[in-house]
Amino acid sequence: MNADQPDYKDTLHLPRTDFPMRAGLPQREPEILARWAEIDLWGKLRADSKGREKYILHDGPPYANGHLHIGHALNKILKDIINRSRQMTGYDAPYVPGWDCHGLPIEWKIEERYREKGQDKDAVPIVEFRRECREFADHWIGVQREEFKRLGVLGDWDNPYLTMNYEAEAVIADELGKFLMSGALFRGARPVWWSAVEKTALAEAEAEYMEHKSTTIWVRFPVVKAADPALEGASVVIWTTTPWTIPGNRAVACHEDFDYAVIEVTEVAEKTGATVGERLVVARNLVAATCEQAGIAAHEIVATLPGARIAGSTCAHPWRGVEGAGGHYDFDVPVLSAEFVTDDAGTGFVHIAPGHGADDWHLGRANGIEIPETVGEDGCFHDFVPLMDGAAVITQEGKDGPANGTAIREIAKAGKLLAKGSLRHQYPHSWRSKAPLIFRNTAQWFISMETNDLRAKALQAIEKTDFYPKAGQRRLYSMIESRPDWCVSRQRAWGVPIPVFVHKETGEPLRDQAVVDRIVAAFREEGADAWFTSDPSRFLGNDYDSGAYEQVRDVVDVWFDSGSTHAFTLEARADQQWPASLYLEGSDQHRGWFHSSLLESCGTRGRAPYDAVLTHGFVMAEDGRKMSKSLGNVVVPQEVNDKYGAEILRLWVVSEDYSGDLRIGEAMLKQLTDYYRRFRNTLRWLLGNLAHFDPAKRVDPKDMPELERWVLSRLSAMDGVVRAGIEGYDFNRIFRELHEFCAVDLSAFYFDVRKDSLYCDAPDDADRLAALSVLDTVFDCLTAWLAPILSFTTEEAWLARTGAADDNSVHLRQMPEIPAGWRDEALEAKWATVRRARRVVLAALERKRNEKAIRANLDAAPVVHASPAIQGALATVDFADVCITSDIVISDADAPDDAFRLDDVEDVAVAFARAEGEKCQRCWKVLPDVGAGPDAPDVCGRCAEAVKHMPAAAE
Repeated sequence: MNADQPDYKDTLHLPRTDFPMRAGLPQREPEILARWAEIDLWGKLRADSKGREKYILHDGPPYANGHLHIGHALNKILKDIINRSRQMTGYDAPYVPGWDCHGLPIEWKIEERYREKGQDKDAVPIVEFRRECREFADHWIGVQREEFKRLGVLGDWDNPYLTMNYEAEAVIADELGKFLMSGALFRGARPVWWSAVEKTALAEAEAEYMEHKSTTIWVRFPVVKAADPALEGASVVIWTTTPWTIPGNRAVACHEDFDYAVIEVTEVAEKTGATVGERLVVARNLVAATCEQAGIAAHEIVATLPGARIAGSTCAHPWRGVEGAGGHYDFDVPVLSAEFVTDDAGTGFVHIAPGHGADDWHLGRANGIEIPETVGEDGCFHDFVPLMDGAAVITQEGKDGPANGTAIREIAKAGKLLAKGSLRHQYPHSWRSKAPLIFRNTAQWFISMETNDLRAKALQAIEKTDFYPKAGQRRLYSMIESRPDWCVSRQRAWGVPIPVFVHKETGEPLRDQAVVDRIVAAFREEGADAWFTSDPSRFLGNDYDSGAYEQVRDVVDVWFDSGSTHAFTLEARADQQWPASLYLEGSDQHRGWFHSSLLESCGTRGRAPYDAVLTHGFVMAEDGRKMSKSLGNVVVPQEVNDKYGAEILRLWVVSEDYSGDLRIGEAMLKQLTDYYRRFRNTLRWLLGNLAHFDPAKRVDPKDMPELERWVLSRLSAMDGVVRAGIEGYDFNRIFRELHEFCAVDLSAFYFDVRKDSLYCDAPDDADRLAALSVLDTVFDCLTAWLAPILSFTTEEAWLARTGAADDNSVHLRQMPEIPAGWRDEALEAKWATVRRARRVVLAALERKRNEKAIRANLDAAPVVHASPAIQGALATVDFADVCITSDIVISDADAPDDAFRLDDVEDVAVAFARAEGEKCQRCWKVLPDVGAGPDAPDVCGRCAEAVKHMPAAAE
């Protein structure tokens, strides 16, 4: 190039933007958060959407007792994506975050402090203890609030709901009062999951199933009254994994449809609990397994009979008549028929201890059998239980106590132990102390599932609720269908008290609405502490003698707390609405929050507090194992924020199918940064080229070339995907389709094809202006579609284009309305054919580049041999521009044998040919007309004309 010739680079319309390629998310995201706070984005959203139809995603409250884990991040980010999506599709979606503040998790933390100091928690005044619990919860609410906000979660953080707020405690008491007044709340003795360490009942949802080694025993129950002559002189054999429950035995169960065998022992091994000549009764198909376990070398089946002929017999307790029992176990043990008996393990007989199992309790109640109380709140046998007095089932350290060994020893001394073994199985443990739980009969407060048809109402409500995924409906339905009465009392200090008085003589709870109202009013004014600081007469008034009533000191189950959030949030707040549009939590909440909210609402309002329920899975390490500190595979949200940025976590949430379990780890995070980079680079390329866009020169779609109209058609299709995904909560599909659109349709195709026109054509060239008009529309759509997911990046890109005015934010926008006429499926089909042919050309040229025959595609002018169908599609297309070659020839002649082909594109073959002419120093095409213009001797005619219109730099 001569010195007086122009620098053609300065005549190109090259991309120009301040939007950086490197995101710097850990630094940039806090700046954007600060801006949202400064401009009061939340307040602007509420003002802008006033009067719109509400969309209410009611927040399931996390516990305020520690830093957030990755499951919290998944949950809150998914909620935020949904709320932002609904806000941008025409709804008013005010998200009110909440916290669960009462209960064992927080109380346990305070007790740990006392244990570390050697202090006795029970010696501390209860109000002082509750104050410490409240302060602990308040501290962690503040911590978690900032951690949630750092994830980009938008909500009314200044006004969350808290179950420990006075108003909330008052409403919880009022809701419980409704069950009291309707007769559904009652006190009764039932076996419930019990933590001996924490000395409280636990809900099923609070039990974690962990591997546990249990001792198994086979025990003889001698038949003393036979319903069938074949049973005379025989012993029914039971099998159990809980030997300590034998003192509580009051019956034996069989299945009336099973076949049972009476066997006579004819030979025994050296070490055995069996005796030659004795007769034993077991299920027919469990005879072999029982004999092997008991060391019975040979036996004879002397009779077979169905369970229906065994039921009605009477057995003796294994400890009948034993020395030291004082006749305590000399009662009859009836054999009853029960559907829950199985014959896949054990003996086909179940020993029934009504105080230690739900099935046992129901069977005992149905047959008028005594429900004994044998074990105290500390997990030790009461001193009035002969042979077992004082023996601990579970120690205060959460270990197995001596009760099992004591029971087995006494059974063996009585000559009733046939065999002993062990079993590793999943057994319930406390989610707090991690100690094994026991089923223990104890007096508790229950909400009846039958009174006022609560079960029927709940099942009907489930059928009317939409579930995502659908399987959640069947799961919750089966739980409600078979669940026992709801135990709502806990023997703890930190919670809403059960605001009930019980008459000391009759044992009946006082049902008086005026009393309930006085309690609720006191809680509203002073909080639930009023229950412990006030004289009972304050609540009972002048109508009742406080000396005649016992004030209940238990607190209500925290699941009742959280199950009541709809009452003091959705109903009580002007910005909310009842019922909620959606409840969204992990799949474990079918037995937790979804469950308790359903029962509470159906019991007081007759329907569910939600129209739809969405569940996500649990988060696993990327190798599929459970996360644990010992394995070093725990992903901490705060660390991801500091290293990669919260945007990567937000992308992770939608990149996985969250209806099942999700995985995350370092390798996945790095892959996610590649996905993120694709989206960011797409936005950056759009911004760079749109620096040259003049809105006054926008081209009408009907005047655009086919390629631009194809992009508009693709935008229309994507709009349908996005809106359907929002409606069906399928954000994984939105992510996949948008990523494919950006990576394949735009970056690898449209942007690649149109670079030449955008950079090199004259400023007012019709094709260039059409392309710029399309880029403007693409930017408008992408920033909106991605805004709920990549909330920081789209905000940064939007402000880079439109300015940082206080009233400007991508999140104040609505999803663009795409004209219906843009969709052209015939055009999309045509361009699918064009792209299929292009793929063959690009592959052929790649081979030539690898062979060093050419340096770039623009060095080539290949001959494309194509079928008539392909030629028809290419007839109106500048295929050289599409393939980014300097020229191209479409031929209907037979392709030479050495032409390039792809196996999956049979009707296209490419013969290589070099382009003729010289290389244009501006667009780099090799063309015959390079140098034809005297004013621009080293550029092509197109570029020479373009330079005339821009003698200085590109505008």
